[in-house]
Amino acid sequence: MMGRPGLWRVLRLALLATLVLGLAGHAAGLWRIGWITRLDLTIADARLIALMPRTPDARIVIVDVDEKSLAEIGRWPWGRDRMAALANALFVRQKAAVVGFDMLFPEPDASSGLPALALLAASDPVLAVHVAPLLAQPDHDALFAQSLAGRAAVLGYYLTSDRAGHRSGVLPAPVFDAAALQGKPVRFTQFDGYSANLPVFAEAAPGAGFFNNVPDADGVVRSLPLIAELDGRHYESLALAMFRRFTGEPAVALRFPSASWLPAGYGAVESVVLMQDGATVSIPVDSLVRVRVPYRGRGGPQGGSFGYVSAADVLGGRLPAGRLAGKLVLVGSTAPGLYDQRSSPVGEVFPGVEVHANLLSGLLDGRLAVEPDWAAGAEIAQLLVLAALMTALLGRQGAVRAVIATPLALVAAVVALNLWLYAAHGLALPLASALLLITIAYAGGTVGAYIVVGRSRRSLARLFGTYVPPELVEEMARDPARYDMRAENRVLTVMFCDMRNFTRVSELLSPEDVRALVNRFFSTMTAAIRSHRGTLDKYIGDAIMAFWGAPVDDAAHAANAVHAAMEMAAQLRALNAELGERGLPQIGLGIGLNTGLVCVGDMGSDIRRSYTVMGDSVNLASRIEALTRHYGVDVLAGEATRAATGDAVAWVEVDRVRVKGKQQAVTLFTPVSEAVRKAPRFEEETRLWQLALESVRRQHWDSAQSGLESLQNRFADSSFTGLYDQLRARVARYRSAPPPPDWDGALTFDTK
Repeated sequence: MMGRPGLWRVLRLALLATLVLGLAGHAAGLWRIGWITRLDLTIADARLIALMPRTPDARIVIVDVDEKSLAEIGRWPWGRDRMAALANALFVRQKAAVVGFDMLFPEPDASSGLPALALLAASDPVLAVHVAPLLAQPDHDALFAQSLAGRAAVLGYYLTSDRAGHRSGVLPAPVFDAAALQGKPVRFTQFDGYSANLPVFAEAAPGAGFFNNVPDADGVVRSLPLIAELDGRHYESLALAMFRRFTGEPAVALRFPSASWLPAGYGAVESVVLMQDGATVSIPVDSLVRVRVPYRGRGGPQGGSFGYVSAADVLGGRLPAGRLAGKLVLVGSTAPGLYDQRSSPVGEVFPGVEVHANLLSGLLDGRLAVEPDWAAGAEIAQLLVLAALMTALLGRQGAVRAVIATPLALVAAVVALNLWLYAAHGLALPLASALLLITIAYAGGTVGAYIVVGRSRRSLARLFGTYVPPELVEEMARDPARYDMRAENRVLTVMFCDMRNFTRVSELLSPEDVRALVNRFFSTMTAAIRSHRGTLDKYIGDAIMAFWGAPVDDAAHAANAVHAAMEMAAQLRALNAELGERGLPQIGLGIGLNTGLVCVGDMGSDIRRSYTVMGDSVNLASRIEALTRHYGVDVLAGEATRAATGDAVAWVEVDRVRVKGKQQAVTLFTPVSEAVRKAPRFEEETRLWQLALESVRRQHWDSAQSGLESLQNRFADSSFTGLYDQLRARVARYRSAPPPPDWDGALTFDTK
């Protein structure tokens, strides 16, 4: 049967697969999820705002029909004589390079009065003679047309799809013929009507562009059609028309993807190409031949992206001559009532004329971001790569780490990649689906991990809570699948700790005080064991059994066990101080440590089982603990433990012994504290002691006796005097009853 971790992995993979399928279908257009689309638009706006230059473009100036102009010159629309004066001022006095009009002139201007005079002249021959000179003058429309003729003027017009195909005025010539489509089903933004300028203006200024601002579904203008279609003919935008006029009227063509694997009828346009004298300018476009408006910053006269000049100042001659020389001028309005306002990513109220100014600025800089026709494929590929990475990475890490570290790293990576592609290559690729995949997987993973880890922790707590310190249970919970109670062979360090003099002390205490003393002793000793990553095995009467290195691996299990033993001895001194204050005898302890191969796991009967250790190394640890009483030291350890600690612990050799039930001799050591090790006399004392031991093992009794006497005389206050006395007594025995000549120096014990 599949365990909980395995079931969680299957559920996690199923969640990922479902998410990828749903998001890929959205990206491919099989189904559209509105809120994901809105999220992508929000992300695109944030990306634009974060990376827009926020610097002014001095090449473009907006001549503004503002409130000041209306107050000084009069309400809109102005007579065409005023517009003619404005055009003349811009071209002649200011020497503008190109002037574009973000406004429409669809109806004749009768404000000159000439039509009325013509009617009067027709009715009165005498009057006709007098007004004939006046009738010979051009009317206001003609004046305006004359101001445009032969100059770099670009008129604006409006394409429609919501007026039942209504049409008025004269459109400019299409930018290319049907041959440019190469027979491909190119998708343009399509319209069925228009409102254009009077024929007299269209003839005077044949260059013109539509000034439609086409918002997204949420009403925000993010993209503009670079070229639009009407009746199978194709027309350019106002910004493109001004750019082409400024750059010498290059021809317009379409460039299609050249990949050989694309079908012959593939109709997506890669870019709009401007060609002149062998040079080309490539403008990347999306699948509807649109471009993203490269907003520079906040809009309006105070926004700082473009210079604003009041039309009244131009007409009144207050603008110094030549101030606009060589600049591209857009004539528009920000006056209330005339305000051509739009909602943009950088502001809810944004001048419509400045939308075209931003696009024109991007064309001049070659700084246009686009969502390419292959964006959907890239989005799906990104989802698949992310799913593969999450599957691979999540399977290699613990639950908590996986659902926190990995998704955050992936989010940072995909955001950084998306921003780099946008800033360095002008690719506006979707990002919402990738973030949603990671986020939802993260949220689902968090909930699942909470459930799984919570269950695992509870399970681990039930299994190991009484043996293992809580901090180790937390560590185990990070990867619970690694831990169970099945028996296995491992190299561990085992401890036996026995309370000494307990019987004598208990005779002087009431049963309640005996219980309190035992509880105090066990709690103090167990806390020291757990603080050094030890696992409590069991209490045996007034003794404690513990081990290190399982269930959690611990490369320093021997050193941790020794440090725990030394802390236990120190804690006992504090406990004895309390007993002394109460007038009670002191208690002692003996701790035996041994490192070796043991069998660790869940063992016992069908009635009662426990997580414990068994093996020869365990028995040796028990025998070593019993010898602490003989040698008069608190802690004894076998040579395997001493070797496993390396330089982490300082040691003093005690003896070489052969315990009951074992033929192989073992060398015993006792650890010393850092304070003892750093004492100036420690090195000399241990040197003399080691010489005495070697003399005994070589049966050099006189040398041994001399060395022990030197130790007794020079280090009478040593904590090891018990060892010196014990060895001196043995030397005396060996003088009268020497061991055999082949004696290995080990003291044999026949009792446990």
